[in-house]
Amino acid sequence: MTQSEPRPLRGKTVVITGASSGIGAEAARRLAELGAVVAVIGRSPERTTAVAQRIGGRAHLVDYGRLEDVRRLAADLLAAYERIDVLANNAGAIFTTRTTSADGHEMTFQVNYLAPFLLTNLLLDRLGAAPAGARVINTASNVYRHARLDLDDLDGTRHQFRSTQAYPASKLALVLFTRELARRAGGTGVTTSAFHPGVIATDLGRESGFFRLMNSWLGRVVLSTPRRGAEPLVHLATIADPEAVNGTYFNRLKPEEPVNGPARDPDVARRLWDRSAQLTGLAAGPLRGYGSRGTGW
Repeated sequence: MTQSEPRPLRGKTVVITGASSGIGAEAARRLAELGAVVAVIGRSPERTTAVAQRIGGRAHLVDYGRLEDVRRLAADLLAAYERIDVLANNAGAIFTTRTTSADGHEMTFQVNYLAPFLLTNLLLDRLGAAPAGARVINTASNVYRHARLDLDDLDGTRHQFRSTQAYPASKLALVLFTRELARRAGGTGVTTSAFHPGVIATDLGRESGFFRLMNSWLGRVVLSTPRRGAEPLVHLATIADPEAVNGTYFNRLKPEEPVNGPARDPDVARRLWDRSAQLTGLAAGPLRGYGSRGTGW
């Protein structure tokens, strides 16, 4: 893009969670270069502020281990930005031992799914008011393919905790949320999609011995870079016709029908939404415009 070419996101506001490092920081940089006003959301004050200063954005802090802090963040964003055109739910974490959030939930489930579910719902009215429609983009993972989700035990309290089960389950929940949001938000101007970024060398699993190896110098030689991992997010934030991919899961840049049976089940998606609404204190009913335009479910 030359200096004389228009910037496709000029005048638009993009909110990116997990933007203090890795994929989120890289996506924030690239979307700012395209003209967007970027809200840089992170947990670390130092790193979040540094990213925001580098790209000319604004830093906002949040602790996804506390749903009350998610509500505070939503209020801050609504006060700071008259419009929100893109919400990128990119924050994520892996915990190798069972950790319980301040709200009593298993931390992997809360950070990777329940907190973004709550934030998205709290911002939906502002997203729906975006002049040209708004996009919700969720950073998922292909590990969802091997996941199981017990809707009666979302926190996994009935079984021995295994991070190799909790993390995929949280990503399956995110894929289901994407598809159900597309259905419920029909007619509101809000579209949504999810993507697998690839196997990326990031700080995602800094609590995990396995992921510390991934983030070592050897891992960073073998694995893809955050720059490459951010490509699908940037693509979905700028794609010309978001309606055409509403509710779609992307394996990197390629649309893909979910291969996990529950991920294709609209009843599971509806029930997960309703249960998630109960856990976060939200109304579980249909969104404004429900049923007038959807994904064909």
